[in-house]
Amino acid sequence: MKLHEILGTEFPFIQGGMANIATGEFAAAVSNAGALGLIGAGGMTPESFRENIHKCRSLTNKPFGVNIMLMHPQADELAKIAAEEKVAVITTGAGSPGAYVPMWKEAGAKVFPVVSAVSLAKMMAKAGVDGIIAEGTESGGHVGETTTMALVPQVCDAVDIPVIAAGGIACGRQLVAAYALGACGAQLGTCLLVSEECPIHPNYKQALLKANDRATVVTGRSVNAPVRVIKNQMTKDYIAHEKAGADKMELEKFTLGSLRRAVFDGDTRTGSLMAGQVAGMLHEIRPLRAIFEELQAQAKDCFQNLTV
Repeated sequence: MKLHEILGTEFPFIQGGMANIATGEFAAAVSNAGALGLIGAGGMTPESFRENIHKCRSLTNKPFGVNIMLMHPQADELAKIAAEEKVAVITTGAGSPGAYVPMWKEAGAKVFPVVSAVSLAKMMAKAGVDGIIAEGTESGGHVGETTTMALVPQVCDAVDIPVIAAGGIACGRQLVAAYALGACGAQLGTCLLVSEECPIHPNYKQALLKANDRATVVTGRSVNAPVRVIKNQMTKDYIAHEKAGADKMELEKFTLGSLRRAVFDGDTRTGSLMAGQVAGMLHEIRPLRAIFEELQAQAKDCFQNLTV
């Protein structure tokens, strides 16, 4: 089954649960445009998380979901709220949601953890999740080390549940490649940042439109906290201190509040402009619906024109 058949959406796409970006309003806009919108709990309090769920529900009658970063200090409470609110789909990141899966399944949710390694995918399959989001290092934000091209087929071979490809997907050719690797659909993040509906600051969007194929860099590898962002003064200073041997506490001063500065204030100098390697493929600001339709049409044309 393709992802849209599993989720009851028009298109086989899930929107990434991007912290401080994936609000209830944005999730509803994605769902209304035909994909599955997600509310990103990262950066939210339990109270604001519940409010965003209610807001999304008031703006769409189509399926939507939530993303819970398990490193969140209030992850337990967020997990309970997702169950209490009977959210249709729950995705997770930064850890194993195994302890929450029975509660979520009892509440009727479909559970799709984001993984960056085959070992975690196997563990999640045994925990009874509905599918796996295999995210390659091409993606924006927190990343693993394995590329989408290498990770997705290995996860598909390792588990007997649906696999969704994430990381490095912004055109129909990449979507067809994901299908060829065994995925049933795709999670999209970076390419949705330049949608008309995305709530990030215009400066952030312009930085994405100006990006090229080498515009991003991964910071934090030395302290086991890799994050892919667009290069700017913040990343330059961060990496210089990494090379000088700074510890995690020292490095945090460069990133503390930096995502919020980028998203809300448009600070492209010291803000954290999280974006994947496909940023260089983004050339215009368009409605979400147009992005989804073009991806689908390009994939169809690409498949029909394949020569093997």
